[in-house]
Amino acid sequence: MATLSQIIAVDSTVKARAEKALTESYHILQKAEPLTGISRSYRPKTDGDETLPPESKRVQTTVGDAIKKVSVALVELMDVTAQKDFANCSARADIEVGGSVLLVNVPATYLLFLEKKLVDIHTFVQKLPTLDPAESWSFSEAQNCYASEPAETTRTKKIPRNHVKAEATDKHPAQVEIYYEDNIVGLWKTTKFSGAVPASKVAEMLGRVETLQKAVKFAREKANSSDAPRQQVGGNLLAYIFGV
Repeated sequence: MATLSQIIAVDSTVKARAEKALTESYHILQKAEPLTGISRSYRPKTDGDETLPPESKRVQTTVGDAIKKVSVALVELMDVTAQKDFANCSARADIEVGGSVLLVNVPATYLLFLEKKLVDIHTFVQKLPTLDPAESWSFSEAQNCYASEPAETTRTKKIPRNHVKAEATDKHPAQVEIYYEDNIVGLWKTTKFSGAVPASKVAEMLGRVETLQKAVKFAREKANSSDAPRQQVGGNLLAYIFGV
């Protein structure tokens, strides 16, 4: 008896073969030429007149031939699909992580769904924004996000000053140059806030996702190792459709 994993392995091949047979037969039957034949002979009206050779053309295919070809392929597909789907109904396994069971008796179809969805979750977690490592952060309950340690910076203001380059004389006025001097007039106290998370937390979540991915894959492989009893359903269905 085949296992479910073996049936899944051949499922796509059987499906492709059936689709090819159905498509080819459909297109052939849409043309009149392969379905028509002829046989004719010539007899002159008067003995001694010109005679012509007989003509014939064989029928290349029949509707019956096409139905038989399609039926063989479809019966195989219907039986294999039934074998897979019927087995999927009973194929189950537990999801275990570190000796603890997270989910019990999970169907193989749901395990396959989880395996695909965890890929998306892994991508999502991997792209989560992380806190700037250049700052020192702590969680602020009041702001419901992370806050940096307060930092002070100065505020300056330019004050004009005079520089006498040359003293005044009785003939010339004093030569004065104006320049500006930065004077500290105050202090800024700044606290930064961020809705990002620590890089270490992202790393932890990624580790848990990857651990769960391995556990789900192992559970799916275990579920798919269950027996898949043979199903013979296609023959009855197609016999009903084609009346054979």
